Amino acid sequence: MKLLKENKGFIILTGLAVLLPMAAGILLWDQLPETLATHFGPDNEPNGWSSRTFAVFGLPLFCFAGHLVSAAYMAMDPRKQGIGRKVYRMMLLICPGASLMCGIGIYSYALSWDINAPLLAKIFMGIILITVGNYLPKIRQNYTVGLKLPWTLYNEENWNKTHRFAGGIWILAGAFFILDACLNLEGMWIIFALMIVIPVIYSLLIYLREHKQSS
Repeated sequence: MKLLKENKGFIILTGLAVLLPMAAGILLWDQLPETLATHFGPDNEPNGWSSRTFAVFGLPLFCFAGHLVSAAYMAMDPRKQGIGRKVYRMMLLICPGASLMCGIGIYSYALSWDINAPLLAKIFMGIILITVGNYLPKIRQNYTVGLKLPWTLYNEENWNKTHRFAGGIWILAGAFFILDACLNLEGMWIIFALMIVIPVIYSLLIYLREHKQSS
């Protein structure tokens, strides 16, 4: 649990950040309707609704629980030294960011604020992908963060090559998400799928080539 002890203050601060939308919801309680839109389609039209209580308390607490589980799970990884302090902290910023984006989107729609929440969400996603892509080549073998395939976990060279390649793919995907925020491109789900599938295929080809050479 060394990672937990070394980052206790950071975990507390990011945990409080996760709960900021709940504090905002309490302050805005009387202005919020009894039912709030909590899920939106690609066209920014609501297609899912929740009670005010769940939107204000349930969603932030769910993110908070996920934040704590992520912090503990990474710290318990038998190969946690492969994650490192910087990557550990970077991963702990995801739940606070997601919680804040959800809060902004839900409250701005409910109160008719002039905020383009989908634009902010796409930019946020792009920044996350670019940041993770930048750190992927620095991650060493572990069981929590990265492309945890049987052949990458078995072979360190495969792991390193795969994550160097995947890092570039994820940075490119992040740039597309930011571009999508400006141009509203179609078929962004294809980019999301390719950023997973292409590195997996690349890693498998490395494994098959090495397996053939050793046969």
